[in-house]
Amino acid sequence: MDSMRAIVQHEFGGPEVLEVESRPVPEPVATEVRVRVEAAGVNPVDWKTRGGKGAAVQFGLPLTVGWDVTGIVDAVGPGVTRFAVGDPVFGMPWFPRPAAAYAEFVTAPSRHFARRPDALSVEQAAGLSLAGLTAWQCLVDIARVQPGQRVLIHAAAGGVGHLAVQIAKAHGAHVIGTASAAKHDLLAELGVDEAVDYRSQKFEDVVEPVDVIYDLIGGDVAERSLDVLHPDGIQISLPSAAAAVAVEAAKARGLHAVGMMVEPDGDGLEELAALVEAGALQVLVDRTFPLAEAADAHRFGEAGRTTGKIVLVV
Repeated sequence: MDSMRAIVQHEFGGPEVLEVESRPVPEPVATEVRVRVEAAGVNPVDWKTRGGKGAAVQFGLPLTVGWDVTGIVDAVGPGVTRFAVGDPVFGMPWFPRPAAAYAEFVTAPSRHFARRPDALSVEQAAGLSLAGLTAWQCLVDIARVQPGQRVLIHAAAGGVGHLAVQIAKAHGAHVIGTASAAKHDLLAELGVDEAVDYRSQKFEDVVEPVDVIYDLIGGDVAERSLDVLHPDGIQISLPSAAAAVAVEAAKARGLHAVGMMVEPDGDGLEELAALVEAGALQVLVDRTFPLAEAADAHRFGEAGRTTGKIVLVV
């Protein structure tokens, strides 16, 4: 096979700029694998990039967005020992450089992937990498969540949030999550100890001081969150555009806040896979779309009402 289907855009704009085109199948170079893509996750960074925002924009057009990928290794470059042809894998290659995951084949360094555990369906695996690594790197690598710590997670039922809840619980934390009341039963199933309805309550009025705040909203939520942060605690604010304001506001109050950008991490992926296999982490998939309907997937995601993940089935 010399050509493949890929979603390509030749200009920045709305979902309508995403088109199905034929592209050459990429060849892996040394240390790389080629993955025959079975499914690709859809994330907010995808539609921000499509619209002309985000770090990937600097690499120009034409552009194929997407970073979350799962599939089968179908070729290996020289020097690869981590995988063999036929291995099922999942990963978030190249971020924030374009990975071109909305396509039938992807090439990337083998250490940007991990073996897909049997306990994960293809659709779940496609939705795990970017959101899961974002939560893992924030809560485990940066905040170093410890048993008994109090952790407040905003947007706790969202794509990153629902995974963050489970990762924090797996590390022994007492988890408080904000979400609309309709999602509180789900939060309880995920292990949330206290659920706050952000529509009817001001979280800063009802939440006792916490050790870690994971703010996935930004704006005034980032600044109001500092009201409940323990003096020795840490607040991590995403997206990165929101972090600068939160960091300055925290500094003015003698508190500690940081931003971060997720990066490829084969070791982190293996940790996430181990949690899945142990039954401590489940990936919620809200809706799937065929690859050719990527524009509709973006419209659905941009409506902002998803619970869990959106996935393109290739």
